[in-house]
Amino acid sequence: MTTEAPIRVEDKLFQNRYLVDVGNAHIKVKPHTKPSAALLALLKVCPAHCYELNTNGQVELTPDGCVECGTCRVIAEGSGDIEWNYPRGGYGVLFKFG
Repeated sequence: MTTEAPIRVEDKLFQNRYLVDVGNAHIKVKPHTKPSAALLALLKVCPAHCYELNTNGQVELTPDGCVECGTCRVIAEGSGDIEWNYPRGGYGVLFKFG
């Protein structure tokens, strides 16, 4: 019986490609002084790790690696913490395997 090494999610995500729409991010974090519970949750639940805390304790977004799964939209758009739109045609994630 052979066992294969487990494949990490990060390794699979690395195989995807992204066409970045410079200057037109499809997700925007609304300005805030203290992050809400929803924004803090995005630090943990985003599968592509697009959200992080800056040195001022505010949540920042790097949408370049976004897989457009909609997790952040479900968690934070309703509260007004983020603005989420589909990327413009031809931009965004290009899945290698489906």
